[in-house]
Amino acid sequence: MGVAMTAADPLPAWAYPPPEGFTADDLDRIPDLPPHTELIDGSLVFVSPQKYFHSLAVDLLTTALRGLAPSAMKVCREMSVTLGRRQRPEPDVMVLRAEAVTEDAEETGFRAEDVLLAVEVVSPDSEERDRKRKPQLYAEAGIPHFWRVEKGAGRHPVVYVFEREPATGGYVATGIHHDRLKLSVPFDIDIDLAGIDRM
Repeated sequence: MGVAMTAADPLPAWAYPPPEGFTADDLDRIPDLPPHTELIDGSLVFVSPQKYFHSLAVDLLTTALRGLAPSAMKVCREMSVTLGRRQRPEPDVMVLRAEAVTEDAEETGFRAEDVLLAVEVVSPDSEERDRKRKPQLYAEAGIPHFWRVEKGAGRHPVVYVFEREPATGGYVATGIHHDRLKLSVPFDIDIDLAGIDRM
């Protein structure tokens, strides 16, 4: 539960952005930032309380991808990725090159060149960012694969799959998956999306 602020409460220093905006490095230096704060276009973006569907979809995909990923890849959830000086979003799920993860696991984020797949589960408060701005930023940073997950009927996820087209540098849609997610890139994937009903 959050604590209500009154007009007499002083605002934290990070409530006042510098004239040129925040940088990706600032996220590691600013004390007392709310959890899962993102940096988009130099502005801090705060996460609203998530719905249960969001949690279920992230859990389903993270668990399934970890079970399928080859040893050269790692899967993480809700970690930031630095895309540029003023861009540090936090995908809901990422597939990374294994060498990006150190043995002591002290990373607070990863570099765009280490990310093979970024996944966003769309929430009502983040529709614009998840559907438009973040995919644009991921593609510009060279991340080869992007999935957008939307809530379908009941609690069933619908996964929209995109692949980066090298000539244009943008994503092209390669499929929409309702019941089963079966792909050959970035590795062999077969996920029963209806399995969310058993969670």
